Amino acid sequence: MTDNIAATSPTSNTPSSTDGYVGDPALRVEWDNRYADRQQLWSGLPNGALVAEVDGLTPGRALDVGCGEGADAVWLARGGWDVTALEVSGVALERATRHAREAGLAVRWVHAALTEAVLPPASFDLVSAQYPALLRTPGAAAERALLAAVAPGGVLLLVHHAGMDSEHAHDSGFDPADYVWPSMVAALLDDDWEVEVDEQRPRVAPDGGAGAHHTDDLVLRVRRLR
Repeated sequence: MTDNIAATSPTSNTPSSTDGYVGDPALRVEWDNRYADRQQLWSGLPNGALVAEVDGLTPGRALDVGCGEGADAVWLARGGWDVTALEVSGVALERATRHAREAGLAVRWVHAALTEAVLPPASFDLVSAQYPALLRTPGAAAERALLAAVAPGGVLLLVHHAGMDSEHAHDSGFDPADYVWPSMVAALLDDDWEVEVDEQRPRVAPDGGAGAHHTDDLVLRVRRLR
């Protein structure tokens, strides 16, 4: 970790400051505004696909990509995982740290974009990305960053809303073609990886929170063999 990323201690529940953010400032502002519009954006409960897919895994080091208000990170920490949680929005991180503090749990908070964060390579037993808004680049930087973080023997769990990847651009400016979807990560896998789950299935959604109208998930779970 570098000095630009403030939360490096396993006992830290303090997010990095806005000045310490690593990534595109416009992206940070966009997500800060989204969170600031509502007192609570998400349900406060862990995502159903995460709960289902982590069942049976031995707790180790986990990376929560796009941790939002911290429900998944806190749930993993409560289950014995050593959690590092990554988020571009400082507003969301403030809520996440409060959530963890109230639960009496320790999480490392990293205020950075995935492609800009300084993370130890090949060191996480679980990399969880639940409905991440990862922008595509010509070099597939986000896809490669997800895979690079997984330790040998570890698992990448990528979950997204089914059907969004095939939608047309919205009048709001949202264009699915701009974002990373599970199929794009799967396309990069080589013999070092084993696909354990690659399917569409009904979403087990927590009550309340944004995105509750989505009914099906795309679930990609892959294990790094070496």
